[in-house]
Amino acid sequence: MEMTEIILKKRNGEELSAEEMDFIAISAASGNVPDYQLSAWLMAVYFRGLSRKETSFLTRSMARSGERLNLKSVKAPKVDKHSTGGVGDGVSLVLAPAACACGIAVPMMSGRGLGHTGGTLDKLESIKGFKVGLSSAEIVRQIKTIGVAMFGQTQKLAPSDKKIYSLRDATCTVESLPLIVASILSKKYAEDINALVLDVKFGSGAFLRDFKKSRALACALKETAESLGIKCAAVMSEMEEPLGCVVGNANEMAQSLKILLGEESPSDFMEVLFTLGGQMLSLAGRASSAIEGAEKVRRALKSGAALKKMAEMIKLQKGDVRVLLDPDRYLPKAPFLKVFRAARDGYLAKLDSRIIGYSAVRLGAGRGRAEDEIDFGAGICLEKKVGSYVRRGDAIARLYSSDRSKINNAMKLFETAVVISDKKPGKRKLVREIIK
Repeated sequence: MEMTEIILKKRNGEELSAEEMDFIAISAASGNVPDYQLSAWLMAVYFRGLSRKETSFLTRSMARSGERLNLKSVKAPKVDKHSTGGVGDGVSLVLAPAACACGIAVPMMSGRGLGHTGGTLDKLESIKGFKVGLSSAEIVRQIKTIGVAMFGQTQKLAPSDKKIYSLRDATCTVESLPLIVASILSKKYAEDINALVLDVKFGSGAFLRDFKKSRALACALKETAESLGIKCAAVMSEMEEPLGCVVGNANEMAQSLKILLGEESPSDFMEVLFTLGGQMLSLAGRASSAIEGAEKVRRALKSGAALKKMAEMIKLQKGDVRVLLDPDRYLPKAPFLKVFRAARDGYLAKLDSRIIGYSAVRLGAGRGRAEDEIDFGAGICLEKKVGSYVRRGDAIARLYSSDRSKINNAMKLFETAVVISDKKPGKRKLVREIIK
């Protein structure tokens, strides 16, 4: 099989076979095809697209380019959740142990933050010693032992995705819908899961801001997942303002641990948590409906069962379990602080999540480039949410950094995210639609 023939075939708009997709994925993983040919193929896909069948073939081939987890001996239904990314979205940190406490196995492969969006792995690593780089054998052993593991992509799980992902960025083909679908689902298929719940964001802080484009992605992900034998539901949730009240790695980890410890929590965060948890348990057959599933997740939090699962996971993944005794004491805290205050009386009409995400990056909480180091204690604590009435001088947010010089720069950007109005904004629907 020749790569030039495959490039020509796709350039001319013809459909590629499963064998040709296997060739592409194996060649990407092994390096047997030069980057310039893979780049040419990516550009052909960008302009010509892939059919549903081709997208399914590519996803399966990318997953099979390396090893798959073997969880067949795990009797509980195996369910994962994937978010397309947002600001303040630490839901996975609570959801994984809570859903596991309700009787399902949760192998959750996660990623790192890049740009304005945060990454689950970075949040977990704010716990001293927490190990996210698990081998496949360690993941399987942990799932068998406690039912939940949160980890990064290994060198052997969907290795072709790493090569293709890097070339998509370099060739400006990131926005290609079938390539997005194959990238996300190849890693999920490699987890050997039975079901998947997708949290597809739209709005300012989302990867795709437009609702229609985000919905098209959700439908494509669901259709492809089901073609691979994975039950799937997609939740369309808004990301116009940050989810919850904090942004930044240790901040979000602390908020999540406090929820597990039974403290009062932000209503928008909890709405997304219960919606996703309800769908996970419903798809797994552990609840007769999503409503019943959400109630089970609520009870797992209240009873302490979810907290116990988190404690077991932290211990097995070498993290400092003392963090559960006092998150504020045992998680990093940046020493420098500035308070952003309201410039006038009125209603808080906007907190632009994308701008706030980039403000957090300027503080050191995120990466502008993949190789940038993270300041785990840097971040933003929101004192007010959209719809709140503020008076001139009221604290709207607190900005933290370990570098005093970064705060003024971040404050200037944060200011552009805030709109105060004489008129109270209408309440927007956080969960727009659930696609089942």
